Amino acid sequence: MTIDKGDQLDARLALLTLDSKQYNSEYSTTNDGTGEPHVMHERTLKTRLLSSQEQDILVLKDFLSMRIKEGGGETLFELGIEDDGTPMKLTKNDYDRCLQTILRVANELGVDCACINKTSRSDTYSGHLMFRIIPTSVEDMLEIRVAVMGNVDAGKSTTIGVLTQDVLDDGRGKARMGLFRHLHERESGRTSSVGGEIIGFDSKSCMVPHPGNSGRKGWDEICSKASKIISFVDLAGHEKYLKTTVFGITGNSPDFVLLLIGGNAGVIGMAKEHLGLALSLGIPLFIVITKIDRTPPNVLADTIKNLRTILKSKACQKLPLLVKTTDDVVNSVVSNVTGEGLPLLRTYLNALPSVNKYNTNGAFHFEINDIFSVPFVGTVVSGCLKMGTIHVGDKVLYGPDYFGQFTTTTIKSIQRKRISVPTARAGQSVTFALKNVRRKMVRKGMVLVACDKDVPPPKVSRRFEAEIRILYHSTTIKKKYQAMVHCGSVRQTAQITHFEQKVLRTGDRATVQFEFIKHPEYLPEGAKLIR
Repeated sequence: MTIDKGDQLDARLALLTLDSKQYNSEYSTTNDGTGEPHVMHERTLKTRLLSSQEQDILVLKDFLSMRIKEGGGETLFELGIEDDGTPMKLTKNDYDRCLQTILRVANELGVDCACINKTSRSDTYSGHLMFRIIPTSVEDMLEIRVAVMGNVDAGKSTTIGVLTQDVLDDGRGKARMGLFRHLHERESGRTSSVGGEIIGFDSKSCMVPHPGNSGRKGWDEICSKASKIISFVDLAGHEKYLKTTVFGITGNSPDFVLLLIGGNAGVIGMAKEHLGLALSLGIPLFIVITKIDRTPPNVLADTIKNLRTILKSKACQKLPLLVKTTDDVVNSVVSNVTGEGLPLLRTYLNALPSVNKYNTNGAFHFEINDIFSVPFVGTVVSGCLKMGTIHVGDKVLYGPDYFGQFTTTTIKSIQRKRISVPTARAGQSVTFALKNVRRKMVRKGMVLVACDKDVPPPKVSRRFEAEIRILYHSTTIKKKYQAMVHCGSVRQTAQITHFEQKVLRTGDRATVQFEFIKHPEYLPEGAKLIR
């Protein structure tokens, strides 16, 4: 059997799945019409965990391997709860026996296990176990993208700096200096561009130490030891940079949004705007309240109460859960100066699941959200690989240009977190070096797609139709109204050409036809847009 190097992770996960013929007598399968068989165990999970029979071990292997495959290389398993949610009611001896059994299964599958927490209530025991594969290369590493949002002075950059560097802040912004990209950001202390930093966890759920003073140059060292990477997208909080923030959240395809609220200030300014952005785009959200070292208890209580009211409102319809212990590990309170609450936040980040299901077998599709000109390398583009798999040396099409045309180029090299890799797959944030492409020939909003002589270039759109909802607008909206449209990495002014109603107001829904002002863009059907 020959395995393509670009499919190492898929092959690794596939090898975890056992041949069902080995234990056909242990369970039966049914089909719901989707073509996917469902395992129907005749014995409970507790019975199998307490057993040492080889047939039970085989069934547990299949159960755990499927969970890991569904999680993209990891799974959080609650020992003490059956598949249907009923408690196992394990005594201490039974819990220890079940733990030894599941650890044996993990060892035979070649995956690591870490105990996140263990609880006991009324002489019954339960716990959460994190199972994670040991990646053979950076290509197999699991990545979760988290966009960090919040009002100005909420402590976004400082929180990222403290989390990633594992050092406390001095109260004057020392921890955030490594994230700033421009001199004026260092001088003012305010983020005006889209920044980034990473935190790594190994296969045993331990945080990979930050390589000291090397800053972001140490990413390769972190990735070489990590099984899972949390990629933070540091976004601006000032109202003046709202367009940059919108592009950052649409262009970087975050899996989660981390909304920071200053405990002493409360939900003010752009915090509500950023909350609305996350909810509108359907991105899962968790909230951290910062600066609790300088917030009086009564003010902190008012902030939490106000936040709960907003989240439970008709507009949000969310049920908040306050994290106080590892048993609760989605909201948290932290101090970047004293370090209070930071261990809980790191534990929560370690347990974040991969929520986006990307198609690695589809046609190659990559959105460009940034461009660089690197000496002795050439033009380099960065972004998120939306679909498919690509290898070094593959030919691709880049475009559309101002005339809606695509041009052929070749992938010279691929980097993931500043480490060269031969292959990239859907869902990964990567950079490509393009052959014989000048910097001025590429712009943000372009895409790279598969080059196939038998398939015509993708269709581009000068006009498009979208179903919209007006979240807020101070006046009415009529035909010929112009707005900056953000759709993925695309950002361009578009004019409304047609809709059924005479005017649109706040809260209205409508099917609207738009026309780009400057040039056509590539817009996949079903993509979300925001203005």
